[in-house]
Amino acid sequence: MKIAYDAKRFFNNTSGLGNYSRDLVRMLSEFFPENKYVLLAKRENERGKAILENPSVSFSPISKGNMARQFKMGKDAQNLGVDIFHGLSGELPLKWNKKPIQKIVTIHDLIFVHYPKFYSFFDRKIHFWKFKKAAHSADKIIAISEQTKKDVIEMLKVPAEKVVVVYQGCHAAFKTEKSQEELNTVKSKYNLPERFVLNVGTIEERKNLFTVIKALQHTDIPLVVVGRKTKYADQILNFIKKENMEAQVQFLEGVSMEELACIYQLADIFVYPSLFEGFGIPIIEAHFSKTAVITSNLSCLPEAGGKDAVYVNPLNVKDIKAKINFLWDNESERQRRAEKSYEFALANFSDKKITGDVMKVYQEVLLSK
Repeated sequence: MKIAYDAKRFFNNTSGLGNYSRDLVRMLSEFFPENKYVLLAKRENERGKAILENPSVSFSPISKGNMARQFKMGKDAQNLGVDIFHGLSGELPLKWNKKPIQKIVTIHDLIFVHYPKFYSFFDRKIHFWKFKKAAHSADKIIAISEQTKKDVIEMLKVPAEKVVVVYQGCHAAFKTEKSQEELNTVKSKYNLPERFVLNVGTIEERKNLFTVIKALQHTDIPLVVVGRKTKYADQILNFIKKENMEAQVQFLEGVSMEELACIYQLADIFVYPSLFEGFGIPIIEAHFSKTAVITSNLSCLPEAGGKDAVYVNPLNVKDIKAKINFLWDNESERQRRAEKSYEFALANFSDKKITGDVMKVYQEVLLSK
């Protein structure tokens, strides 16, 4: 089997869609090395270089020209004789020739429909048009959660049998227990507190960090935040300064994946009260790190959290404060939930399971030709 991928995100995105693309190709090449995996993009770079060292993975530049990704990439894949083209970020090329090829698209979320205020009018229209076009031209759609599957069926108007849920995993860095020396090195480098609550993700309104800050006000519980700041962070920083919380809240950026894995393992609690997600990879990262999770009772987050995460109303400051205090003061309960959640992650989000589920989709579309 020969599969081609739209590798724009593989080479260009440092998080989110980039991690999904790199992890998927890495896992497939490890578990199913008998296939050929072709990365199509304008150019390759250092990101993902280790994956390209696998003999079953190759890079192929797309034809030059304006809008080549939309109008030439599909034909390039067909001319390479691939069996399947997989769009990894909700898009498929618009033009194809007459050579046979099966088309699959992964759709991660339709947040821009649920929360239009977080997107410009132009971005909403373009996203919706691209996603709907891809969904209708694909032979199969991979949704990364039951929530996304429901949205795709209802909002993009595609038949339910066309959509299959395949969950995401997380980077391999989170799946190994770090040595005490590694943990101490990271703890010292970033001057981390002895105990702390952790939040990871872009600091934007939808991720809802402000509510966590308010929940920790008038407590002595330290918070470590890892993520890129947006304009939304300004109001949080102003609040922290006004309420004299600078010593309580620590912001980190530019943290490597290996360092982040250490930070997860050093944390007592991971708190993630997002208003809406396509899946919620940071929750899976925390599960594999054996760190107790507090997250929202909304959208797909219970799918990622499992029955042993602690759930909150993300807009209720008192609820979040009470749940953080409960876990902070109860070590045995933290450990119990962390261990059970780790088992849940192993059963549902392991590389082997996810890769097998994706390969099953590939095989089904080829049999349906």
